[in-house]
Amino acid sequence: MNSTRASGPLAGVRIIDMTSVGMGPYATQILGDMGADIIKVEAPEGDVFRASAPAANPGMGAVYLNLNRNKHSVTLNAKDPDDLQRLLSLVDGADVFISNVRPRALARAGLDAATLCARNPRLIYCSAVGFGQDGPYAAKPAFDDIIQAMSGLADLQGRNTGAPAYINTIMADKVAGLTLAYTIPMALYEREKSGLGQAIEVPMFETLVSFTLIEHMGGRTFDPPRGEMGYSRVLSPERKPYRTLDGYIALLPYTDAQWQRFFGLAGRADLAADPRYLTPETRARNFDTLYQHLADIVALRGTDDWLALLADADIPHSRVNTPEALFDDPHLLATGFFQQVEHPTEGTLTATSIPVRFSRTPGSLRRLAPRQDADRDMLEPGR
Repeated sequence: MNSTRASGPLAGVRIIDMTSVGMGPYATQILGDMGADIIKVEAPEGDVFRASAPAANPGMGAVYLNLNRNKHSVTLNAKDPDDLQRLLSLVDGADVFISNVRPRALARAGLDAATLCARNPRLIYCSAVGFGQDGPYAAKPAFDDIIQAMSGLADLQGRNTGAPAYINTIMADKVAGLTLAYTIPMALYEREKSGLGQAIEVPMFETLVSFTLIEHMGGRTFDPPRGEMGYSRVLSPERKPYRTLDGYIALLPYTDAQWQRFFGLAGRADLAADPRYLTPETRARNFDTLYQHLADIVALRGTDDWLALLADADIPHSRVNTPEALFDDPHLLATGFFQQVEHPTEGTLTATSIPVRFSRTPGSLRRLAPRQDADRDMLEPGR
């Protein structure tokens, strides 16, 4: 498991990773899964998520373990002149430098893009920031909850309950992390043509606003506006898992043919002929009443009956899983999604597999999340 042999489309790429918490570590773990050599540079206090519970040992919390596989760890204090020189030596031999330290603090330490790219003209310098640095929010601190609120996402999530609400996952961190993960290989690809590195800025706020407004721009897509903002189907208070006689199912007839088959299963010829529900355009104006009918119909049968009927009719549906139930999901079991692995200090762990598959250059799980400063020897000359 701790083999140093990398496979994957990014094998041979070295990334100096000065990120912590969620956004940056998620991105660099994805890149590490794809073969990149990730050197995680931690401040003396370590990544914040090292303290997340539960943990078998101090500094090795569950969230940290789930965000930092396929990485090396070295501890450096950029305020210390000797450590700063060690860090600069790492950057000199790297392809990518990524940090979520505030840009002003990096500049004070001499770790700004202009300085590092002058030392290493092929360097891809990536700033993972809360807000674009040319706007008035540039210096504001940013965390997932703050960005969910500022982006409009919390308001949208709470429109059916009467109060803004956060999504129960670190959505802003993950969306921005995914953006980082696809942006860096783009810059590496361009470097193959130009021979030159460049600076990249990925702001959480603008990234999540872009993500959120794809379907919710609505009438504001046009100038002048042609209606309200918001995607009516997604915002319907009746869009939810539906209660059966003995549980819940997710159900989404979507095309005209799927709705007609569903109404046929339900014995509701009246709804099949109702002009409000015949086309995508008419359904879009009547999602609330349509989904109310759907809820009333689903409540008449048990979960297993519905799952069998809907499968036979090829109508999109699923059981509503708990996170715990995923460990027994037949598809995830068949694909080997969960793996039992042995960590050298933390014992037996359950790890998720790499969801993306390459036919010739697959990624690999080579190293489990390291103890802090476990790879100090990488600072030696020639490493």
